[in-house]
Amino acid sequence: MKHGMSNYTIIVDPLSTGQEYPAAFREAGRLPVAVLSGAEPPPAYTASWHPGDFEHVHYFTGDVQALAEELRQYEPEYLIPGAESGVELCDQLIEFLVPGTGNVSELASARRDKWEMAQALAAAGVPRLRQFRTADPADAEKWLKENDLLGRRLVIKPPKSAAGDEVYVVFEDGDWRERFDRVLGRTNKMGLTNDAVLIQEYAEGTEYLVDTYSVDGKHALVDVCRYTKVGRGDKIGIYRRIDFLAEDDPEVQALWPYTEQVLDAVGIRIGCGHVEVMMTPDGPRLIEVAARPAGGGHQMVSELATGDNHIKRTVAHRVRGEVRDGFDLVQHLRGIFVIAPREGYFRNREVFDGIDALKSFQWMKILYDEDAVVPETVDLFTCLAWVILIHSDPATLDADYHRVLEMEAGIVIETR
Repeated sequence: MKHGMSNYTIIVDPLSTGQEYPAAFREAGRLPVAVLSGAEPPPAYTASWHPGDFEHVHYFTGDVQALAEELRQYEPEYLIPGAESGVELCDQLIEFLVPGTGNVSELASARRDKWEMAQALAAAGVPRLRQFRTADPADAEKWLKENDLLGRRLVIKPPKSAAGDEVYVVFEDGDWRERFDRVLGRTNKMGLTNDAVLIQEYAEGTEYLVDTYSVDGKHALVDVCRYTKVGRGDKIGIYRRIDFLAEDDPEVQALWPYTEQVLDAVGIRIGCGHVEVMMTPDGPRLIEVAARPAGGGHQMVSELATGDNHIKRTVAHRVRGEVRDGFDLVQHLRGIFVIAPREGYFRNREVFDGIDALKSFQWMKILYDEDAVVPETVDLFTCLAWVILIHSDPATLDADYHRVLEMEAGIVIETR
């Protein structure tokens, strides 16, 4: 691929952490152009939409070819998605403007729809969790019976969602139909109507986030984290903490060959990969994969832990032609997601006074003001605050982590 020919970089849905792209490309000498996949950003991303950051803004109104013709004036060499909501449109525009420079077009749906992901893994012979997509509860019951999953623990979620949105567990004695009906037909935080439901066998084990960057089908690690998540009632996947791991960590080495197989199976050949993998007693199993940068503030913590991140890796490759193989863990970092136990009025921000005296304290962002109405934390979008701890001593990290949890336990939220 040639580099430096066009002065413009086109970003489709530069939202969530994709909002960091315009400044990064400007610093590298490129002028950012935004394409929004709708008239407005999805509800979850509204606060991250900054049209003033771009030289030009274009809106998709339903005609991909017409939009491509609008964008042709920029003579793009490539297009990149900034957030999950822009992945599909970005793939479509690439085929009109710069065919052959993106991921495998025939597998586009497998990079966005969790059911299609599973089918792509099956076609490639990659181990996967048993799952089924349908809008018909009768078909769902038939599949559950055929796979001996009736009365077993299940996960129910939309085929297209992100950040733990509407992900439910059905316990052995639970009613899967109630959760099925709860998901079907609702509008999720991506702004999409759930026209079907994904039913999945429940995976026991440790979950990992594996961030990657690919060039011409060769995959490299950007960072790897071990997730800790918690559940509340039938809601699972509530983020509790992340711990960054070194590339030579045995846990990472056990995950990486499988992750490469997943990337190949869904046709990721160039750009960012964001892969969630569960290490089960039967080996690694995919939870989901996305062809875009990690969201939820992850670019900042990735840079603190490794000196690099998806955004920097993308700009280095796209503008300067630089390709990096792997990463270095430069600091031991733990990210904490502060959980609100219920919806109501947040009465005591001062509960976190003194947190900056912790030996490992690096940064904190409380997302709500005193007396503001806060939502119950049920996913990544609804956490109350973020805390970052960094220290060379694991014992210090653990002690400070538990001190943060003690502060969290003192949060006062008054119901309406």
